[in-house]
Parts: sequence; C-alpha cells; structure tokens
Amino acid sequence: MRTLFFLNAVPLPSALRAWLLRLFGAHVGKGVVIRSRVHITFPWRLSIGDHCWIGEEACLHNLAPICIREHVCLSQRAFLCTGSHHFARKGFDLKTGPITIDSHSWITAQVFVGPDVHLGPHAMVTPGSVVTHSLPAKAILSGNPATVQEPLDVT
Repeated sequence: MRTLFFLNAVPLPSALRAWLLRLFGAHVGKGVVIRSRVHITFPWRLSIGDHCWIGEEACLHNLAPICIREHVCLSQRAFLCTGSHHFARKGFDLKTGPITIDSHSWITAQVFVGPDVHLGPHAMVTPGSVVTHSLPAKAILSGNPATVQEPLDVT
C-alpha cells in the first residue's frame, strides 16, 4: 500500500493520502498537502496540523511520535528521524525521542532533524542543515549542527 499511494511518483490527490494516513491512525488536519514519494514509517505515531505541506521525498522515520503543528512546510527531502543508537554501549542500543515542529515553521530542502528536537514557532531551517537540539521561536537556523543565525522578523 505504501508503494502504491505514497512512494509512487504519480501525483495522487493529497486528500487520498491524508485519508489513508487517518485510516492507519495518524491525525491529519484539514488542507494538508502530501506530495509524491513521501515515506512515513508508522502513521499511528504522526500528527499533522491544518494547512501543512509535506514535500516530495520527505522522510518521517517516526519510531517515536512526530508532531507537526499547523501551517508548517517540510520541503523536498526533509528527513525527520526520531531514532538513533547509543554508540558507546556494547549493545548499540536503540534510543528514540519525539520531534515537534511548531506552527508557521519551515523546514527547507534536505534538512535533517534528529530525536528529541522541538522547533519553536516561526522557525526556519536553511537547506542542508542538521538539527540535533531544540531551537527557539522566530529564528533562522543554519549549519551542521544548526545554530541560530539571526532572529526572524515575524509580524
């Protein structure tokens, strides 16, 4: 089903994708656009607010919950990953943590967001950045690891 409706390059209606996600336990608000080739690991651990945009080839690897508030844009190939490993432990144990993207934020193309990250409202992360820590509201974030470059003037 994932291959047919989500990983398919054919531009199927977003309403169909949203309906299927809801069918498998996701909370999906109204006016959500889900583009082609989007990968979502566990729909029942996903919450998307109203009027969000999920771009082509975005990957939501949600071993823990991912919460995307209203009016958020995840651009092409954004990668939200809630899992990692304790690399110093002998067993290389899995560790997971939720991701929350607050309202009116923009995760631009090819950004990586890791576990236990909370991005404040009106944040923008520049292309190719790596977000490994929670970051404040109304900020432009850039780099690897992403840091606050300047406050965002939101009126």
